[in-house]
Amino acid sequence: MALPHRVVGVLLAGGKSSRMGGGDKCLRVVGGRPILERIIDRLRAQVADIVINANEGGDRFTPFGFPVVADSIAGYAGPLAGVHAGLEWVKANHPDIQHAVTVATDTPFFPRDLVARLLAASEDDAALRIAKSETGMHYVIGLWPVVMAKALRASLDRGERRVGAWVKDHGAIEVVFPQINVGGRALDPFFNINTPEDLVRAQALISDNPL
Repeated sequence: MALPHRVVGVLLAGGKSSRMGGGDKCLRVVGGRPILERIIDRLRAQVADIVINANEGGDRFTPFGFPVVADSIAGYAGPLAGVHAGLEWVKANHPDIQHAVTVATDTPFFPRDLVARLLAASEDDAALRIAKSETGMHYVIGLWPVVMAKALRASLDRGERRVGAWVKDHGAIEVVFPQINVGGRALDPFFNINTPEDLVRAQALISDNPL
């Protein structure tokens, strides 16, 4: 089966963005385009479909043309709840697909071969694979077997919220990604926009090297 038909993309936009002052930071504009639009453009060729995980109603994401699914766990339970919601959506809408790739919606420079590299890291379809770079593990960027939805729900119901601990407990394979070059500068491929200062830096990088 060709690569784009093997995986569904889950874009995690369900957080509070408190360090950015609230609101949906993925809707902030960088280089004349919303961050989320840039992320979708990088991911769409790598996957069969995309679903956006977001809370408090999804109408604001309607212009992007993809379905929106909210956490089934109330109270902003964190990324694990978003991953669970995405996996359940894949089960219901693409029962023939075994994997979902999760991507944080504040990482506009992630690799265009992210999915291919994650898939190539193991021949075991049951393996959970998580991205790693020189700055450390990126627990919300990874390839998840859809069958993990049940175990995730059980953990969430027990009160588990720490995504890093959860993936380690479930034997996640670390997949290393090297630095990239953007505008002549070395950059972590999973550089994420958390603060207004990060937004300014991303704007400068894109201005120097439109993507």
